[in-house]
Amino acid sequence: MALEWVVLGYTAGAEAIMLLFLTLPGLGGLRRGLLTVVRGALKPLLSVVPFCLFLLADIYWKYEMRPTCEQEHACTPSEHLRHEKSIMKSQRNAILIASALLLYWLLFSVTSLLGRIDQQNQRIENLKRSE
Repeated sequence: MALEWVVLGYTAGAEAIMLLFLTLPGLGGLRRGLLTVVRGALKPLLSVVPFCLFLLADIYWKYEMRPTCEQEHACTPSEHLRHEKSIMKSQRNAILIASALLLYWLLFSVTSLLGRIDQQNQRIENLKRSE
Protein backbone atom coordinates (compact mmCIF):
# COMPACT_ATOMS: atom_id res chain seq x y z
CA MET A 1 0.00 0.00 0.00
CA ALA A 2 2.94 2.36 0.36
CA LEU A 3 3.29 2.75 -3.41
CA GLU A 4 -0.17 4.31 -3.68
CA TRP A 5 0.75 6.94 -1.13
CA VAL A 6 4.01 7.70 -2.91
CA VAL A 7 2.15 8.13 -6.21
CA LEU A 8 -0.41 10.40 -4.56
CA GLY A 9 2.35 12.44 -2.93
CA TYR A 10 4.17 12.93 -6.24
CA THR A 11 0.90 13.84 -7.93
CA ALA A 12 0.10 16.43 -5.27
CA GLY A 13 3.64 17.79 -5.63
CA ALA A 14 3.30 18.06 -9.41
CA GLU A 15 -0.05 19.82 -9.01
CA ALA A 16 1.51 22.27 -6.55
CA ILE A 17 4.43 23.02 -8.88
CA MET A 18 2.11 23.57 -11.86
CA LEU A 19 -0.09 25.83 -9.76
CA LEU A 20 2.94 27.78 -8.57
CA PHE A 21 4.23 28.31 -12.10
CA LEU A 22 0.81 29.39 -13.36
CA THR A 23 0.39 31.97 -10.62
CA LEU A 24 3.89 33.47 -10.67
CA PRO A 25 3.83 37.07 -11.90
CA GLY A 26 5.93 38.13 -14.86
CA LEU A 27 5.71 35.01 -17.00
CA GLY A 28 3.70 36.58 -19.84
CA GLY A 29 4.72 34.57 -22.91
CA LEU A 30 5.71 31.48 -20.99
CA ARG A 31 2.33 31.36 -19.25
CA ARG A 32 0.51 30.56 -22.51
CA GLY A 33 2.70 27.52 -23.05
CA LEU A 34 2.29 26.45 -19.44
CA LEU A 35 -1.44 26.91 -19.75
CA THR A 36 -1.66 24.54 -22.72
CA VAL A 37 0.53 21.98 -20.95
CA VAL A 38 -1.55 22.14 -17.78
CA ARG A 39 -4.81 21.92 -19.74
CA GLY A 40 -3.47 18.78 -21.38
CA ALA A 41 -2.47 17.36 -18.00
CA LEU A 42 -5.80 18.08 -16.29
CA LYS A 43 -7.67 15.16 -17.84
CA PRO A 44 -5.12 12.50 -16.81
CA LEU A 45 -4.86 14.14 -13.39
CA LEU A 46 -8.61 13.73 -12.97
CA SER A 47 -7.86 10.11 -12.10
CA VAL A 48 -6.66 11.48 -8.75
CA VAL A 49 -10.27 11.94 -7.62
CA PRO A 50 -11.40 8.26 -7.73
CA PHE A 51 -7.94 7.21 -6.53
CA CYS A 52 -8.33 9.47 -3.48
CA LEU A 53 -11.80 8.11 -2.83
CA PHE A 54 -10.40 4.57 -2.94
CA LEU A 55 -7.64 5.48 -0.50
CA LEU A 56 -10.15 7.23 1.75
CA ALA A 57 -12.25 4.05 1.78
CA ASP A 58 -9.09 2.13 2.71
CA ILE A 59 -8.48 4.47 5.65
CA TYR A 60 -12.08 4.06 6.75
CA TRP A 61 -11.83 0.27 6.52
CA LYS A 62 -8.64 0.26 8.59
CA TYR A 63 -10.35 2.50 11.13
CA GLU A 64 -13.35 0.18 11.40
CA MET A 65 -11.23 -2.98 11.64
CA ARG A 66 -8.74 -1.67 14.16
CA PRO A 67 -8.27 -3.66 17.36
CA THR A 68 -10.09 -2.23 20.33
CA CYS A 69 -8.74 -2.19 23.82
CA GLU A 70 -11.91 -1.87 25.87
CA GLN A 71 -10.36 -2.88 29.14
CA GLU A 72 -7.41 -1.13 30.69
CA HIS A 73 -4.94 -4.03 30.40
CA ALA A 74 -6.42 -5.76 27.33
CA CYS A 75 -3.64 -4.62 24.99
CA THR A 76 0.07 -4.95 25.43
CA PRO A 77 2.15 -1.76 25.23
CA SER A 78 3.50 -2.78 21.82
CA GLU A 79 -0.04 -3.31 20.46
CA HIS A 80 -1.09 0.04 21.87
CA LEU A 81 1.96 1.73 20.30
CA ARG A 82 1.28 0.07 16.94
CA HIS A 83 -2.33 1.23 17.12
CA GLU A 84 -1.27 4.83 17.87
CA LYS A 85 1.25 4.73 15.02
CA SER A 86 -1.45 3.48 12.67
CA ILE A 87 -3.73 6.33 13.69
CA MET A 88 -0.95 8.87 13.02
CA LYS A 89 -0.32 7.40 9.56
CA SER A 90 -4.04 7.48 8.77
CA GLN A 91 -4.25 11.13 9.78
CA ARG A 92 -1.21 11.96 7.64
CA ASN A 93 -2.69 10.11 4.69
CA ALA A 94 -6.04 11.85 5.10
CA ILE A 95 -4.24 15.21 4.97
CA LEU A 96 -2.44 14.06 1.82
CA ILE A 97 -5.76 13.07 0.22
CA ALA A 98 -7.33 16.41 1.11
CA SER A 99 -4.35 18.36 -0.22
CA ALA A 100 -4.29 16.41 -3.50
CA LEU A 101 -8.00 17.04 -4.07
CA LEU A 102 -7.72 20.70 -3.08
CA LEU A 103 -4.71 21.25 -5.33
CA TYR A 104 -6.50 19.62 -8.27
CA TRP A 105 -9.52 21.84 -7.76
CA LEU A 106 -7.31 24.95 -7.47
CA LEU A 107 -5.37 23.96 -10.58
CA PHE A 108 -8.59 23.46 -12.52
CA SER A 109 -10.00 26.79 -11.33
CA VAL A 110 -6.83 28.78 -12.01
CA THR A 111 -6.48 27.20 -15.45
CA SER A 112 -10.05 28.08 -16.40
CA LEU A 113 -9.65 31.63 -15.08
CA LEU A 114 -6.41 32.15 -16.99
CA GLY A 115 -8.09 30.79 -20.11
CA ARG A 116 -10.91 33.30 -19.73
CA ILE A 117 -8.42 36.10 -19.16
CA ASP A 118 -6.59 35.16 -22.35
CA GLN A 119 -9.88 35.11 -24.27
CA GLN A 120 -10.80 38.54 -22.95
CA ASN A 121 -7.36 39.89 -23.85
CA GLN A 122 -7.79 38.52 -27.38
CA ARG A 123 -11.19 40.22 -27.66
CA ILE A 124 -9.70 43.52 -26.48
CA GLU A 125 -6.89 43.19 -29.04
CA ASN A 126 -9.42 42.47 -31.79
CA LEU A 127 -11.55 45.47 -30.80
CA LYS A 128 -8.50 47.74 -30.78
CA ARG A 129 -7.49 46.51 -34.23
CA SER A 130 -10.97 47.02 -35.67
CA GLU A 131 -11.08 50.66 -34.51
